[in-house]
Amino acid sequence: MKAIIAEKPSVAREIAAQVGATDKHDGYLSGSGYYVTWALGHLVGLAMPEDYGIAGFHRESLPILPEPFLLTVRRIKKDKNYVTDGGALKQLKTIEQVIAQSNSIIVATDAGREGELIFRYIYEYLKCSKPFQRLWISSLTENAIKKGLENLKSGSDFEGLYRAGKGRSQADWLVGINASQALSIAAGRGIYSLGRVQTPTLALICKRYIENKNFSVKKYFQIQLDHLKEFVGFKSVSKTKWDDKKLADDTHKSIMRSGVVTVMSVENKTVSEQPPLLFDLTGLQKEANKRLGLSAEETLNIAQSLYEKKFITYPRTGSKYIPEDMWTEIPALVRTLDAKVSCREAVGKVNWGRFNKRIVNDLKVTDHHGLLITEKVPSGLSAKEDKIYDMIAIRLLESISLLCSKEATEITLRVLHYDFTIKGCKVLIPGWRGIRGNFTEDDNEPINELPELVVDDVLKIKNAEVLDKKTKPPSLYTEADLLSVMENAGREIVNEDERKALQGIGIGTPATRAAIIETLFKREYIKREKKILLPTDKGLQVYEAVKDKRIADVAMTAEWEMALQKIENCQADATDFHHSMEAFTSSVTQELLSISIENQNQPDLVCPKCKAQKLLIREKVVKCPSEDCNWLQFRNMCGVNLSLDEISNLVNKGKTSLIKGMKSKSGKKFEAYIILNGYCESSFEFENIKYKKK
Repeated sequence: MKAIIAEKPSVAREIAAQVGATDKHDGYLSGSGYYVTWALGHLVGLAMPEDYGIAGFHRESLPILPEPFLLTVRRIKKDKNYVTDGGALKQLKTIEQVIAQSNSIIVATDAGREGELIFRYIYEYLKCSKPFQRLWISSLTENAIKKGLENLKSGSDFEGLYRAGKGRSQADWLVGINASQALSIAAGRGIYSLGRVQTPTLALICKRYIENKNFSVKKYFQIQLDHLKEFVGFKSVSKTKWDDKKLADDTHKSIMRSGVVTVMSVENKTVSEQPPLLFDLTGLQKEANKRLGLSAEETLNIAQSLYEKKFITYPRTGSKYIPEDMWTEIPALVRTLDAKVSCREAVGKVNWGRFNKRIVNDLKVTDHHGLLITEKVPSGLSAKEDKIYDMIAIRLLESISLLCSKEATEITLRVLHYDFTIKGCKVLIPGWRGIRGNFTEDDNEPINELPELVVDDVLKIKNAEVLDKKTKPPSLYTEADLLSVMENAGREIVNEDERKALQGIGIGTPATRAAIIETLFKREYIKREKKILLPTDKGLQVYEAVKDKRIADVAMTAEWEMALQKIENCQADATDFHHSMEAFTSSVTQELLSISIENQNQPDLVCPKCKAQKLLIREKVVKCPSEDCNWLQFRNMCGVNLSLDEISNLVNKGKTSLIKGMKSKSGKKFEAYIILNGYCESSFEFENIKYKKK
């Protein structure tokens, strides 16, 4: 008998159907010489400090450096404590029984670093020594599973993958546990969470927010001219930017008196644009955030659902290419899309017989190839699943299409001694951009075709105006922007040598970046305003405390990711990496224990009720320390967290500014002022109507 261990019940059922294991049991299936069971994700994980006899947060206990690390069954939070997950324990016992009755194991957890770790931790926890092979597939179609089972790989081929997964897991534990406890102890109140990747990511968001907030906006002025030739209207803009409005106005008057401009130069350049590569997971998440407003986690969950329904290949991929031996499958995938109404028009634009092979590159395929659809025609999709599927499908069609060729024109005009420019663009060969009919990077930017102009042409000025402009601060991050920065963290490094060494290295992996961002939301370190990511007061407080510390160093985190990649490829020693992480943990723990964030960024506020005590400002409440007074104000009002500035307004002025985006019990959005009445109780004020919050 052979035991097959999948990651989820749905995957186990697909595999069981292929091997003939049709008899159902509690927690597994059997038949035809196979037991097929599943892991329910991470059933086993690293033990917590209390498992080593260290309870609570104590300065003298730090740093905690387990040797060896212990493994425990997954725990869940119940009340204020963590208890063993009964469902995980039950399934683990089922796996143990199945293995005991088998001669060997086929590992069918997800084919990636975390999937490998899920199985290996179970294998290690159960002290198993039975031989195992690896099912390594990129889709759950019948054909893919069948081929995978016919070509099982030796378990030893994935030692590097396991050591990288284990190294990542233990490094996150060392840094996360010790740094979080150290900062919480230093703060003297509350619990603060830090992490190996989480904290540099928070630092990126906070740094950009502060740069945006502190940016000094400067006004400047340009002159825009309107022209008409051959019944085509177009505009030119001055190369000169004036700081002085009067000077710009005087120049405008002089230009209007002149009435004409002369063409000084005409530059035509043919630009060829290669089609985009296939999506990897991060690319799909960025595109879904831009086009659909979906979070990285939502996109991953939708893609995972499409994968489990056998409509797309494995989504947690970091590659945008396919191997040479898959190229022959592409025409059949394209024909599949002809059955989908939303893709049919795009399929009709594909140039059959002249497919572009740019996506074929054996050397650039990592654990998995780029995201593809399967030959299974999609049906029964939710609206969001349908849109994500179409994005993957259309990207496939774009990637195999021909180059897009454009003619870019730049014209310089002169009036008096001032130069003006016009930029135009004409599509010569639509190529891949014709699939969606999108010919520019910005969907809202039209293609600007100009009339024929030659040097020394004289054009009339139909109209001229002075444009009031402002310098723009660095834009705040959307989730798509943040994913790009995480993916290319090496570019953010100031030191040129470090930047070159870490070129192409990110922080986190395609499979983990969504979870990292979601962790920042759960910790209440960041929040969303429409598509924009903003740090909360708590997030800024943590950032101010650690911004100059190595735990917030993006370059160091990128170096760790590079080290883990080398371990995965058997090019570096996992033990050396572990020792370096222990040394870093010891150093950063002492660094954090020496700081204090207790009073940073917090206003001194006197209780509005007793007028005697200094208020205690917590994450969720603001309260008076006096038991006799006991004044309390919740910081979350109808779904909106009050900032420190608004708390100050409420306490000192008795009224906040207009708070937008609050929701009533019925879910209806409203806006109101929050005020303190004569009893120092908070109430809502709507224009001239007052409503006391119950």
